[in-house]
Amino acid sequence: MRTVDVLVVGAGLAGLHTACLLARRGLNVLVVDRRRSLSTGIRTTGIFVRRTLDDFDLPDHLLGPGIRDVLLYPPSRRAPIRLTSDRDEYRVADMAAVYEHARRAAESAGARVLLGVRYVEASRGSVRFADAEPVTARFIVGADGARSQVARDLGLDVNRRFLLGAEIVHPVASGTATPAFHCVLDPRVAPGYLGWVIDDGRHAHVGVAGYPDAMRTGIRHLLDAFAADAPGRVAPAGPIERRGGPIPVGGVLRRLVCPAGLLVGDAAGAVSPLTAGGLDPCLRMSGLAAAVAAEYLRTGDRRILSRYDGDALRARFRGRLLLRRAFAGIRSPVAAEAAVTALRGRAGRALAARILFGDGSFPDVDSRLADPATGHPGR
Repeated sequence: MRTVDVLVVGAGLAGLHTACLLARRGLNVLVVDRRRSLSTGIRTTGIFVRRTLDDFDLPDHLLGPGIRDVLLYPPSRRAPIRLTSDRDEYRVADMAAVYEHARRAAESAGARVLLGVRYVEASRGSVRFADAEPVTARFIVGADGARSQVARDLGLDVNRRFLLGAEIVHPVASGTATPAFHCVLDPRVAPGYLGWVIDDGRHAHVGVAGYPDAMRTGIRHLLDAFAADAPGRVAPAGPIERRGGPIPVGGVLRRLVCPAGLLVGDAAGAVSPLTAGGLDPCLRMSGLAAAVAAEYLRTGDRRILSRYDGDALRARFRGRLLLRRAFAGIRSPVAAEAAVTALRGRAGRALAARILFGDGSFPDVDSRLADPATGHPGR
């Protein structure tokens, strides 16, 4: 039976970034993913925010044009609130290409990446797969998504609060629209969250997300109905791709780590409870996770694992959790109209701009622990 220092289950952005950082530290790292291609099963919109682009080395050619305008719509779709930044706040990535870039970086660092290998279970360091020989792993990193099986096998916390999201992605003719991010607060199509259109001049992403128990007519129906008259929508210039899946919004889980392994990405609840954005926190937490795992494996000192403390991370976003609960309570069009109206004033616009254009990160982890080569979080 083959032995590895670290087994990473899941070849998404969190798993590949963690694997790369661990391999740079000289560890024997194996990554497995049940998908046979990283271009299949993509669930994220691929929106990178400015603070991520500032701190992480993402190839410019994999990113769409910068987006500075955000328009917030009430259910009536009339008189949206326009917020404009003096900087590029968002860029939408070609996520299939980003995953391939992350895979090459991990492999260049020395990690081995195996696709088409389905994780079955882990027990006392012995790991079984459905499609490959078992391995013995000193440490396991669960990067296997919002409903992580690794978390259950390791006895760690699991996500219990979700939004269900779905979107249509299609190419658009160049120059047909100014890049913008359109957000619709309408509980009839997205109970407790948003409908959105983000058009970066290359692709348009049209999506909806809400609480599963409130989306009684079905997310496919709601998405298709919203796409028919979504604001800012432009005619497709090519084939349509559909994406979707659960989005954990309960915040970072409390119990993230044990002597046998830890969780990263969606498996760790590393998604902003308020905006449901997960790419920035997944990269930042992966840096911290890799530093903690590498030091623990080097020394065997279990006290090091306390640095990857979910309770400490949760303490930094209590405000987001409170706002998430308030947002979840908006279940009628009248309440949604009133909420948007409240944002029209100076204080409301300032709050919205702080959330959408803020300089903070989620979670705010110590970047000095992230990358052994540079001291930056993955740069």
